[in-house]
Amino acid sequence: MKGRFSKIHGLMVAGLIATPMTFAKGFDVRTLTTLDSIHSSAVSPDGTSLVYGLKAVNDKTATSNLYLKRLNQSQSDLQLTNHASTEHSVVWSHDNSSIYFISSRSGSPQVWNLSLTGGEAKQITDLPLAIEGFKISTNGRKIVLSMSSFLDCESLSCSADKFAAQKAKPNAGKVYNQLMVRHWDTWKDGSYKHLFVADITNQPITKVTDVTADLATDTPAKPFSGMEEVTFTPDNKHLVYTAKAPSQTQASHTNYDLWQVDLNGENLKNLTEKNKAWDAHPTFSPDGRYMAYVAMEKPGAESDRFAIMLKDLVTGTVKEVAPLWDRSARQLMFAPDSRNLIVTAQDIGQVSVFMINIQFGDIKQIQGEGSSSLVGVAGNDVVIKKKALNNPGQLYKVSFDGAHVEQLTNANKEKLKDVDFGQFSQFSFKGWNDETVYGYWVKPSNYKSGEKYPIAFLIHGGPQGSFGNSWSTRWNPQLWAGAGYGVVMIDFHGSTGYGQQFTDSINQDWGGKPLEDLQKGLVAVTNQQPWLDSTNACALGASYGGYMVNWIAGNWSNQFKCLVNHAGLFDMRMFYNVTEELWFPGYDFGGSYAQVPKNYEKFNPVNFVDNWKTPMLVIHGEKDFRVPYGQGLAAFTILQNKKIESQLMVFPEENHWILNNDNKVQWYDAVIGWMDKFTK
Repeated sequence: MKGRFSKIHGLMVAGLIATPMTFAKGFDVRTLTTLDSIHSSAVSPDGTSLVYGLKAVNDKTATSNLYLKRLNQSQSDLQLTNHASTEHSVVWSHDNSSIYFISSRSGSPQVWNLSLTGGEAKQITDLPLAIEGFKISTNGRKIVLSMSSFLDCESLSCSADKFAAQKAKPNAGKVYNQLMVRHWDTWKDGSYKHLFVADITNQPITKVTDVTADLATDTPAKPFSGMEEVTFTPDNKHLVYTAKAPSQTQASHTNYDLWQVDLNGENLKNLTEKNKAWDAHPTFSPDGRYMAYVAMEKPGAESDRFAIMLKDLVTGTVKEVAPLWDRSARQLMFAPDSRNLIVTAQDIGQVSVFMINIQFGDIKQIQGEGSSSLVGVAGNDVVIKKKALNNPGQLYKVSFDGAHVEQLTNANKEKLKDVDFGQFSQFSFKGWNDETVYGYWVKPSNYKSGEKYPIAFLIHGGPQGSFGNSWSTRWNPQLWAGAGYGVVMIDFHGSTGYGQQFTDSINQDWGGKPLEDLQKGLVAVTNQQPWLDSTNACALGASYGGYMVNWIAGNWSNQFKCLVNHAGLFDMRMFYNVTEELWFPGYDFGGSYAQVPKNYEKFNPVNFVDNWKTPMLVIHGEKDFRVPYGQGLAAFTILQNKKIESQLMVFPEENHWILNNDNKVQWYDAVIGWMDKFTK
């Protein structure tokens, strides 16, 4: 029989109907903005069940619901909610029978309860203020709520009226008597985050007790701390929380302490008064014998090592756990035996999970590859959320010995099935002073052996930070790999996860060791990986990374065909006087600009603009109060006056980061388009 030919979806097939072929594609920003995300995960007190939130995006419409997974069972996950309002901040009841969460179903964020045996969710709190976080006592009788209120108000309604009045007159003048006047992306409005306690058995809750009343301080601290900084004591008679003492100098120091207060707001006590540096994350052992927490030792430092401290509540003694372990703890929780701590810490380009014995300080890594965060303990397993350079984030169950790892979720399986992520690997080289420095390279998704590829030379911020084996919706290396670039990221001196001495080495040396590491690292990686074209590269970074781009423009101007400077520091003499967290430059530069001007001027990019000649794209958010937009505008002015090819992009509603999805698309299109112009 003669064959017949048909054209189906562009494919010629003989004598049969062919299944349309699917082709792998590089990762792009439009795919990024449609990915689902897992949030609000919590393990039940008995360790048998897990609840997690899943934000699903379809056709730019996002829905978020809660799901129940029975651990150690093969049944499908059960969807618990189906509501237009997002549920978050999940907390289990002490008897494992229900869950609590925050939702705006009634118009404002309030606490709701959902029985796992059936029925609709019930509103637990009915308060005039938005609830920002909460915790429930282990006996299930008390609830602590985080809400913002005004010190001169004796009722929540008074505070609600004040917020409404401010909203009605957004252009009214603001008056300040002390720093900070603004923080991150928000002008201070006179309110403070306080803790309120109520009897959870009296529902709906309409009356609460402010246990931090009259304190001109935030707890949890704004803008990034949460309820991990607040806990009930084992006897459920007190709260322990992290906060700064009220003072006129809060913008200049990092002296956060652990405070204990009765549930009626009396007998306030500073538990860590002797330490003038940062104390945080109070955590009690299941048997009630110990309180673990983390503490820095250098006042004013925000990137000092967080040591693990242990207080014996019987004897009152305090000691450091594993004092020779040169890593900074991020999260910690007790194992069921109350004799071991489960800890996360940055470690050579990963965020790993460790088991640490509180008596002997023995340290065992139980999860290493990728970037992990703790969710909860389930028997002899720990539930974590893990991300990697090719993994947007899934939940896993890991045995205490690290031998068994079980993936619990598979979000985005369909959305990423045709995506070809770039292959990546960690590398090392001899940097400043011949010390070992690490980095990552990522191959372009269309990589072909024998070909050369332009380089996206990504420089991380902080500067005490890291571009490690993790995933981010901002500065995602796979987006450059998907656009045909080889990506290089170097954890120069000053980066975190390589020991405190390595991190501290950047102090008063912003433009010294890091620049040498970047220069040596680019030579090393292009020698190790010949497919990287060292003659065809663009450098880009944000915050300190943007500072380094400005510094490179004046001190390494011949290496790159183009530069991208997002929220970069340009004039250090002005930066100190316009940023908000003064402890940061004060520590990194050894004092204020008035005290040590030479330390700021030595590595000040504005002093080297005579050497600028490389085309630069400058990007800034108008609500960036960490590095105000005047820094970006000044850099662009210099570029324009010197007639250097340049472009300025300003986002009126963005802060130090680009968070809006439409703006992310515009940002990546502009950045990659700028680089394509000079490298392709």
